[in-house]
Amino acid sequence: MKGNLGNLMRQAQQMQQKLARMQEKMAAETAEGQAGGGMVTAVVNGKHALISIKIEKDVINPDDADMLQDLIVSAVNQANTNMADRMQEEMSKITGGMNVPGLNGLF
Repeated sequence: MKGNLGNLMRQAQQMQQKLARMQEKMAAETAEGQAGGGMVTAVVNGKHALISIKIEKDVINPDDADMLQDLIVSAVNQANTNMADRMQEEMSKITGGMNVPGLNGLF
């Protein structure tokens, strides 16, 4: 029994180290999201911080600011969803697809 607990603890430490390395790696990664057929493009990093936003001139209409705001929100949300999907893929590589309590929603 004692040996099994020791093995479990070692495995947990190894997984923790792998997760820390993955978080460092993913912090430097970027993901892009688009809205309005590419009229608005947002880029976020692995910490879900907005890095850049590109807005095509054709979509800028002072009489319809609501549409532009919606496109920006949509592009940023898409970029964050894309990043979360990439992080989940990386997490699955570490956990072997296993559902580990406490790790879901970590990223």
